Parts: sequence; C-alpha cells; structure tokens
Amino acid sequence: MGNASGRDVGLLVLRTAMGGILFVHGAQKLFGWFGGGGIAGTAAGWEKIGFRPAEANVVAAGLGTAGGGALLALGLATPAAGAAVAGTMAVAAEMHVPGGFFAHEGGVEYVAFLGIAATAVAIAGPGELSVDALLGHRLNRPWMRNVALALVAPAAAVVIRRRRQALAAARPADEAEPADA
Repeated sequence: MGNASGRDVGLLVLRTAMGGILFVHGAQKLFGWFGGGGIAGTAAGWEKIGFRPAEANVVAAGLGTAGGGALLALGLATPAAGAAVAGTMAVAAEMHVPGGFFAHEGGVEYVAFLGIAATAVAIAGPGELSVDALLGHRLNRPWMRNVALALVAPAAAVVIRRRRQALAAARPADEAEPADA
C-alpha cells in the first residue's frame, strides 16, 4: 500500500464516487432512504413496467446497485462488484432506451455510463488503495474477473427477456402485434 501511484489514487477517486452514487440509488430501492420507495413502493411501480415478481426484481436490483456500489467503493471483491453493477445497469439501460440518449429526457446516458465505468474498474482492478489489496487480492483474481464479466450479458438478457414477455402478455389483444402470415 506504500507504493500508491497516480493510477491508484485515480481508481480510488473513481471507485468511491461511483460506489457512493450507486449505493444511494440502491438504498432508495431497498430501504426507502434518500427519498426512495423502499421495496414495496418501488415494486408497485416496477410491476407496471413488466418486472415479475416485482419485489424479487427490486431486491436484486437494489443489491446489485447498493451492494455492488459499496463493494466498488471499498475496492472489495472488485470483479464481482463491477459485474453486479454492470448487469444491473444493462437492464436499467434497456428500460431507458425509449427515452433516447440524454438522461434529462429519461434516456440511457447515465445508467450506461455507470455500467461501463463499473466494467472498466472490474477489468482494471481496484488499485493498491483498496481492501482487495489489503487482502492480497484473494477476491480479485483474473479468472474471477473473466467469469464475472462473462456472466453479465446472459444474466441481463434473461431479465430483459422476462420483462419483455411480461409486458407483451399484459398488452390487450387489440394492441398485440399481428402474427406473421
């Protein structure tokens, strides 16, 4: 830890800022802190946008966001933390696509950036100013990074597909897309 470089300091700043932001967003979902709806309040809205079971999806997203954010801020289990955030943000980005690109219009800009930044930290590692470094990188091995990041796309795809299926099933018959002739 005595050989901290500018890279290590930069990673610390990035990890703590991003992790703190993610933690706050997850805590809104899980605990209702910071003006959030908590599990029940968030689930009521998520049910309407196709997440079923809504409460389980809120808990998963809350843990991916708050838990992944806290772990990233600490630099602990960095590959798993970065992958959890990346997967959660991939699903969030898919939800925001109808809003276009810019966050102020409800678009993907913000959540996509958080997912990409978390992926970058998972790839780069947490640096020497981290709990992972204190633990001798026992929870930050290259194989862990590779496995964790390889699971992001398939896991997010499953959640996105299930959400789209729930939305399609909930559409009235007159709004359903016509079958191929």
